[in-house]
Formats: sequence, structure tokens, C-alpha cells
Amino acid sequence: MNYACFMPAYNAGKLIEGVVRSIPGEAWEALDVLLVVNDGSSDDTAQVVERLAREFPAIRTVSHPENRGYGAAQKTAFDWAMDNGAKGVVMLHSDGQYPPDFLTRMLAPLRDGADVVGGSRILYGDMREGGMSQARYWGTIVLNWLENTVFRAKLTSYHSGYKAYSRSALEKLPYRKYSDTFNFDSEMLVGALRHKLLVVEIPIPTVHGQGYSSLKPIPYGLSVLHTIWKYIVGRV
Repeated sequence: MNYACFMPAYNAGKLIEGVVRSIPGEAWEALDVLLVVNDGSSDDTAQVVERLAREFPAIRTVSHPENRGYGAAQKTAFDWAMDNGAKGVVMLHSDGQYPPDFLTRMLAPLRDGADVVGGSRILYGDMREGGMSQARYWGTIVLNWLENTVFRAKLTSYHSGYKAYSRSALEKLPYRKYSDTFNFDSEMLVGALRHKLLVVEIPIPTVHGQGYSSLKPIPYGLSVLHTIWKYIVGRV
């Protein structure tokens, strides 16, 4: 297997079909598998994905019997990809918050030797034009500044869920020890910096609005501060 895309899906029945149908032909050609991790959904996510799989042969499904969390869904996807010999993986959210037509751009740096690829809304332009609230915008700016200061890095985005990882990166990062929550992405990126992996950022547009993202900004911000503390004491 070359490359796989995976989609964490929790109660995504209303949105996931539109996302899958928006994946461009060039992305399907670049991917061997689209793995949907159904994280204990209580809606019709399983039925929708089963129907889509009959139309799109590349779709595979792994299901959790109960909701384990966003980070746990990624761990399941990584384990599956490693067990099936994938050279790299790219994550696409099932709620439409990240554009499927950027999938091939996210994969390209992996082929050129990158370990981790992160989508950066800041590199693309003003995040507020895509519907991001003022509070979330300034929270992102402040947290990015703080993290760059602590980690001695120059990344523009620590909090994008559009991520791609090489097989080598997954072999080096202790991802099974990381959080099962939304903070997992930050921990993966911080781990990559600690292990001195090559991180490349790709500009992506901001897509925010009603129906997108269940992340709660204040608890998430506190969890990021906790990750910074774990970095300082050498636990991530």
C-alpha cells in the first residue's frame, strides 16, 4: 500500500457523504484506501458509510463499539495503516471543515521526504474571512506565539486538524501514549518537534460556520497549556 486517507467519524451521518463526494479524482488516484473510523456513532453514520462503500471501492471501515474520542480514532487509523503497510497517511475530517481538494497538496511533501505535513490557515490568509470567530482567531494567534516561544520553532499553525504523516514518523512517535481528545494533534506536532522530524506546512483555507467542529475553545486552550507543560517536563 502507498498512501491512505482516514476520516474520524462521530455522529457524522449528515455531513460525511458530502465530504466523500467532494474528494477529487486526482486524490482518489493518489490514495489506495479511504479508511473511515466510526467512533461509536449513535446516528446513521455506519449506514451512510456502508452505502458509500458500495459506490467507492477504496472505502474501508473500522468501528469502535463506544465513543473513545478524536485522538483514539486517530490511533486506530495509525495502527491500521501500519499493519497494512502504508507509506503515509493523511487525515480528512468528516464534518467538511477541511477542503478535500487539498488532499494531494498535503500528500506531496511526504513524497519529497517530509515527516509531518500540517495545513496552515494562517499561511492562506485571514482566518476570519472563512468564518472563524474573533475569540477563536485571537486565541489561535496567542497560542501559536506561546508555543513557538516554548518550542523554539517557527510554525504558523499548531492547531490545524489537516495533518499527514509518513510511516517513518509514526514509527518514531509514541502516539499510543498521547491523549484520546482533540489535543492529540498538538501532542503529535510537539512530539515531532522533540524528535526533530521535518515538518512542512501547506496553506489551506478556513472553513468555519454553523455545523462545523464540536471543539470547545476554552477547554481546548487549557489542554494546549497542559501539553506545553508536559513538553517542558519531558513527557511529550
